[in-house]
Amino acid sequence: MIRDYNCIRMDGDIWEEAACQVVEEVPLSIFINGRHFATAMISPQLRAEFVTGHLYSERIIALKNEIESLEIEGNVARAIVANPMRAIVPRRPIVSGCGGIASFLDESKLPLIRSGLLIDKIQAKEAMNSISLSEIHIATGGVHSVGIFGVGAPIIIEDIGRHNALDKAIGCALMHRQDYDFSRTYAACTGRVSSDMALKCSVAGIPIVVSRGATTSLAISIAERTGLCIIGFLRGKRLSVYTHRERFQL
Repeated sequence: MIRDYNCIRMDGDIWEEAACQVVEEVPLSIFINGRHFATAMISPQLRAEFVTGHLYSERIIALKNEIESLEIEGNVARAIVANPMRAIVPRRPIVSGCGGIASFLDESKLPLIRSGLLIDKIQAKEAMNSISLSEIHIATGGVHSVGIFGVGAPIIIEDIGRHNALDKAIGCALMHRQDYDFSRTYAACTGRVSSDMALKCSVAGIPIVVSRGATTSLAISIAERTGLCIIGFLRGKRLSVYTHRERFQL
């Protein structure tokens, strides 16, 4: 996931030749029942988990077993799904800094989160601390971390894109945890909570997302309608609760 490149490193008036560690970014083309669905720019690890989580968060599948087969060879993933008609959308790239399908949003079909989960500031801060210990981020400064907490051991994933990391975390839960209940979990991320992040949490049924960054107006609009609690700017003793404050214990 990390490669060394030669660079010139400068500190004030002093410069030197150095080997710089850079996080890898690779394309992954996803085909569903023989038809090209999307090409994602992701970090190279956990490709099957990414595809599983992405198809789930984009509502191509509703259950893990709706993926009848999944083969990944090089930079191509080929999936056979039970309901291929859900995947008939325009081809689109999913780059490391955006969320792809969230640009087209039918608000009448937004999911409704059903959960009684509450968290407090201690849980929120512990989750943020847990995802901030990434050795890859320390080495490269080039990844986002996402964690899912509350059921069993935390699932913490890194990727160049925060939405990719969330898809991988969701995919890990679906593939490796039996009957995983997202309604009893909360998510934490190092990047901003934009519309794509809010929608992915809502589709999965995750009731709370915590971030050290900002949120956006469309993310707030989605969260208000779906029941998602967005907590942002969690830094030191500060935080902001934007939506569904009843899920946060003061």
